[in-house]
Amino acid sequence: DMAVRHYTLDFNLSTAVDPASTVSGLLSIFHEQELTETIHDTDGHGYLATFGLVTVDLQCYEDDDIAQLDNVRAYTGLPALLRGAKVDRYWPTADGRLIEYDIDKVVYEEDSEYQNIKILHSQQYGNILVLDGDVNLAESDSAYTQAITGSGKENYAGKEVLILGGGDGGILAELVKQKPKMITMVEISFTGKHSLFLDHSKSQQRKTCGDILDNLKGDCYQILIQDCVPLLKKYVQEGRTFDYVINDLTAIPISTLPEEDSTWEFLRLILDLSIKVLHPSGKYFTQGNSANLTEALNLFEERLGRLSCPVDFRKEVVCVPSYLEQWVFYTAWKK
Repeated sequence: DMAVRHYTLDFNLSTAVDPASTVSGLLSIFHEQELTETIHDTDGHGYLATFGLVTVDLQCYEDDDIAQLDNVRAYTGLPALLRGAKVDRYWPTADGRLIEYDIDKVVYEEDSEYQNIKILHSQQYGNILVLDGDVNLAESDSAYTQAITGSGKENYAGKEVLILGGGDGGILAELVKQKPKMITMVEISFTGKHSLFLDHSKSQQRKTCGDILDNLKGDCYQILIQDCVPLLKKYVQEGRTFDYVINDLTAIPISTLPEEDSTWEFLRLILDLSIKVLHPSGKYFTQGNSANLTEALNLFEERLGRLSCPVDFRKEVVCVPSYLEQWVFYTAWKK
C-alpha cells in the first residue's frame, strides 16, 4: 500500500463555463502523467473520472440535514472538512502540516504598506494576529512572551531594553511591569500617524497588551514607528548600548538556501547590528522556528558563530498554544 497526498482546489466561477471543454483540458494533464482513466456514469449530474485511485467524496452544505452522514463519520472516525466558508479555518504549521482552528469570525483585516494584517477570533485562543498568512500571536500565548524575554530568569529593573518589532504589545506590556530604566520599541508597519499594526493590536488584543499601546511614550518606554536598520546603525555609530536586545521581527526562514531567500541576509544584518549595540554583559533574545525544522535551525546557529563579534548561545523549546507545535527560542551573549 502507498500513502496518497490529496490536494483539493475549490473555485468560485464568476461566469458559466462549458464543462466539456474544461474537463478535456484537465484530461490532457492527467494523460501526460500516464494515469489510467475510468469514466463513471452520473446520469447527467456531472463528470466523474478516476485515475488509479478511488476517492469517495461526500459533500453537503451547512444548512443541509447532515444526520444521514453520521454513519459515514462513524466508519471513518474523521470530522468533515469545512470548505468555502467566509472564514478560513485551516492554516499551515511551519513544518508543513495543516491545522484546523476553531475560528468563528474575522475581527479585522487590512493591507498595510508592509503586510497583510488579520485578526481572527478563536474560541480556544481568543483573538489571533495573522501577518501575511502566518499565525503570529494569540491572546492565549503568554508562553511566547515569557520565552522571548528570558522565561522569568532576568531582572529588567533599571535596565536599558531595545525591542525590535513586537507590535502586538505583549513584550512591552510584560517588561514595563518590571520597572526598567527605559524600553525603546521599534516597529515599522504603519499607515499615517500611527502604526496600523499597533492601532489594531491595542483595540483587539487587550488581553495581550493591556493599555500599553494607547500612548507611544510612557514613563519608562517609547515606541518608535520606523525602520529599525537605520536606527541600529545610528546607535552603533553613537556607541550606544543596551542591557537587553529582543528581536521579535521575524522567525528564522524555513528555506535552507540563503542565496535564494533574502530573509537570511536581513536576519544576518539584524543579528550583527544587535550584538554590536549589546552591552558587554547584556543578552540578546529572539525566536527561532519550529523545533522540527532542524536544518534551518542549524543554519541559524552556524550564522551565530560567524558574527563580527563572537557570541555564545543557548536555546529553549517552548509550547506556544496557538502554534500547535514546539517552538525554539534563542539567548545569545558576547564571549
